Amino acid sequence: MRTIVVPDSQQKMELLTRLAGLDCEGEPRFAPDPRTLTPRERVKRDFLADAVVQVQRPDGPLTVLRTMQTSACERNCHYCPFRAGRSRMVRVSFSPDELAREFERMQRAGVVKGLFLSSGVVGGGVRAMDPMLATAELIRGKYEYRGYIHLKIMPGAERAQIERAVRLADRVSINLEGANARRLALLAPGKSFEGELLQAMQWVHEIGRAQGVPKMPSLATQFVVGPAGESDQELLTTVERLYRQVKLARAYYSGFNPVSDTPLADAPATPVLREHRLYQADWLLRFYGFGLHELPFDQNGALPSGVDPKLAWARQHLTGRPVEVNRASRGELLRVPGIGPRSADAILHARRQGRLRDLAELRALGAVADRAAPFVLLDGRRPPLQLNLWGQN
Repeated sequence: MRTIVVPDSQQKMELLTRLAGLDCEGEPRFAPDPRTLTPRERVKRDFLADAVVQVQRPDGPLTVLRTMQTSACERNCHYCPFRAGRSRMVRVSFSPDELAREFERMQRAGVVKGLFLSSGVVGGGVRAMDPMLATAELIRGKYEYRGYIHLKIMPGAERAQIERAVRLADRVSINLEGANARRLALLAPGKSFEGELLQAMQWVHEIGRAQGVPKMPSLATQFVVGPAGESDQELLTTVERLYRQVKLARAYYSGFNPVSDTPLADAPATPVLREHRLYQADWLLRFYGFGLHELPFDQNGALPSGVDPKLAWARQHLTGRPVEVNRASRGELLRVPGIGPRSADAILHARRQGRLRDLAELRALGAVADRAAPFVLLDGRRPPLQLNLWGQN
């Protein structure tokens, strides 16, 4: 492996933040109208588009720098642009001092208010994890930064390192990549699903239950969707188990896009719609009280591509048994398309003042009333339905 040393910190940051885009964290943040920008501002725009994402936190949105400790890697993950042996990939690294200083500079300037740090793996997971922890410790100690840090746990990291990460970070992530051991072997044959990844998740959970951790970080994971041939049901079965057993906070579903000079270069890209349906089903598990067995999988374990999974469930179960809005529990209201957690709570509160009798009242409470109309009763009556020429999905 040939290492090219780039002494300029800005050049390193540009390269490493571009590669860090493979890891999911928030949404792109910096996207002004390019027609209004000067050439210098366009350079800044292109850098920030890769480097800065927006993360939704309980106290509001947060702009986060997404970068890597190094692009050098000894792992042979079949989908990855910086996999070992890919000659066209430039390999650069930040020292802990250098990266901590660059983050402090950007944070002081108000460009970012948080950090997501990932890395390639060289010398094993333990050795790769050490500079990441050292960077976070400098940011917390030397620069006295108390804001948001997300650390990716390297495969093969030791329990003691995970304990340090838990004390330093607001979120830690352990990316499973595949739905199970068989699927992971097709994506990243050098990784151990049980021994490296699930074990690390279990350690995070155990550390969180132990005494002495002032604030437990949330736990996230990510899947590469498509090239290993997994079904939606396989992915969501694993995720549902992790939500229950290790208190997973968030799963990301990253639709596969082929990269040249990798073993999966000729594999087809995963449709964006599949990724979208997985997130919709995931939300049904996390926020709407659905069980895995209630999701509308077909005989091959696929979610319906042409319709929102909640709407598919409602058409099967609520068309002949509409929900009386004035008597339904919160859980029953959440099964109705067009009613989410906030509008369900608003309906429950409004019912204390009087009975709800028309769609305008539901609309005023935040529900998507026309979407809910086929599946509800309002004071014992079905509301009038509007003809929808475009369908619902």
